[in-house]
Amino acid sequence: MQSGFELPWRRTDGALADRAAATVARRIVTGEIPPGELLTEAQVADLAGASRTPAREAMLQLANWRLVELKPKRGALVTTISPAVRRDLLEVRTMLETAAVRHLAERPDEQRRELGERLSASLARQTRAIADGDHLAFAEQDHAFHATIVAAWGNAVVAETMAAYGPRLARLIADTVTEHPESVDRFVEEHAALAALAESGDTEAFSNAIRAHVRVGHLVSEVA
Repeated sequence: MQSGFELPWRRTDGALADRAAATVARRIVTGEIPPGELLTEAQVADLAGASRTPAREAMLQLANWRLVELKPKRGALVTTISPAVRRDLLEVRTMLETAAVRHLAERPDEQRRELGERLSASLARQTRAIADGDHLAFAEQDHAFHATIVAAWGNAVVAETMAAYGPRLARLIADTVTEHPESVDRFVEEHAALAALAESGDTEAFSNAIRAHVRVGHLVSEVA
């Protein structure tokens, strides 16, 4: 069974432009580079320790991840995740997770047990991130948890979709836990419940639980 999808800045391979994009993406996700900031090609090159050519390619990749919007002859404007985009991203992720659990329910019990082991390991890493007060690490592990459920589907096209959304989803999670740090303990409790339901193959209960998790947790900032 495939594991969760690695976020770009967690990879150690790839071309120089890919590594440059990952370096800048991480700074955007953490908020070190805030929404609304205009990045020039020279700034991206400096941030990533790269020359202009890979910096230019990195800006294109950042735009593909929807972390920036390219402005001709000016640079790249760091985007904001609007409430509508937040809802859309979480709806897509919820649909993929529910479909993955439904698909896995029809497979041998051993595959669900393997998923349960992967999710338990993710829960342990989430707990360590909370103890360390590391919001980025928690966001990474939150994303990894949900991505691991989607990965259990074993669908290559779905894998490509989830990988493309990864940086924005990690940014969304990081924003939520930064704005509402009190939510992280509840997130881990809800993740534990979701892991148990996914392993059991109870698709209906999982669908209800994941929608409640999104509604009460990740959309809280819209009404706070």
